[in-house]
Amino acid sequence: MNRTNTIEVPTLLLDEKKCRLNIHVMAEKARNNDVIFRPHFKTHASHEIGRWFREEGVEKITVSSLRMAQYFASDGWKDILVAFPVNILETDLINSLASDIDLALLVETPEVVLMLSEKIKSELSVYIKIDSGLKRTGVPFDDANAVNEILTKVKQSNLLSFKGFLTHAGHSYTARSREEIAMIHNRSIAGMAELKYRFRNEFPELIVSVGDTPTCSVMDDLSMADEIRPGNFVFYDLMQTIIGSCSPGQVAVAMACPVVAVHTERSEIVIYGGSTHFSAESIRTASGMTVYGVVVGNGGEGWNGVVKDAYLTRVSQEHGIVSMPADMIGNYRVGNIIKILPVHSCLTANLMKEYLTTDGRRIARF
Repeated sequence: MNRTNTIEVPTLLLDEKKCRLNIHVMAEKARNNDVIFRPHFKTHASHEIGRWFREEGVEKITVSSLRMAQYFASDGWKDILVAFPVNILETDLINSLASDIDLALLVETPEVVLMLSEKIKSELSVYIKIDSGLKRTGVPFDDANAVNEILTKVKQSNLLSFKGFLTHAGHSYTARSREEIAMIHNRSIAGMAELKYRFRNEFPELIVSVGDTPTCSVMDDLSMADEIRPGNFVFYDLMQTIIGSCSPGQVAVAMACPVVAVHTERSEIVIYGGSTHFSAESIRTASGMTVYGVVVGNGGEGWNGVVKDAYLTRVSQEHGIVSMPADMIGNYRVGNIIKILPVHSCLTANLMKEYLTTDGRRIARF
């Protein structure tokens, strides 16, 4: 039975075999490099998919919010890092979690450390966020004075302990080749290694934690880090294929959307599937076209290869416009299902709230 025939509305399909293989490959890379594997769970945000990581021996995880930490703690995860700057307004939840699990938080200013110290009731660890080039949050890795100011406040607390330095080289998402990714990683890890060297005598157990899917996917040698935290790799997406992190065949999710109109005169298809399903994030192809997804073939219950020159080129709230060559438009009819790899699977999965596996099971998420 082709379970795609039962789809009536935009649906996020999940290929479990591809997903499990992606998990296994990254877990094996961490083992081969003798680094801690603390995957970021914000992409899949699912108890069930989280258990697939457990089967690979994962014990430590990363999340993007305290409430997500609470969600995964309820499924038995006991070592959780919240990789988002501390929101001091959530101190009650911090205290609740820290009394039950090994909780680690992210800090980047002395003021936050001081406020946290005054409000916490249980022991917890902190990482100092380091900006290695993204210029979003964190202390520049060459600003030792700022790091010292933060560490001074940490040492003054009876309940806080310093875990290490953490960075997210998110500027790797601007890369368009494996060589560019490697260059970004090498610069980032060199700065982090210098920081570790500077503070190693005072904190001999401090760790360097890195984590972005492009560098963790492309680099074979991750041994200069102590911990890796990639997240998107669990699904991958169109963006990662364009960056050079993966092949289209490794992408483990695809949107399945009903065709509601076919306009042969302009080589466009209207689908039920817009920014409320895919998100409004776009990417430029090698030819300079701005797209929101790429069409893939209807391969039975799942999907198969990328359809050449067929893209989701416009989205509004519920509408999506797919453009494709004129000689292909006749392959689609109103009432068909068209499958599309999203630009950014993290955002698409968050909007869709659940997965339909290619063997017909529904998987809930946070």
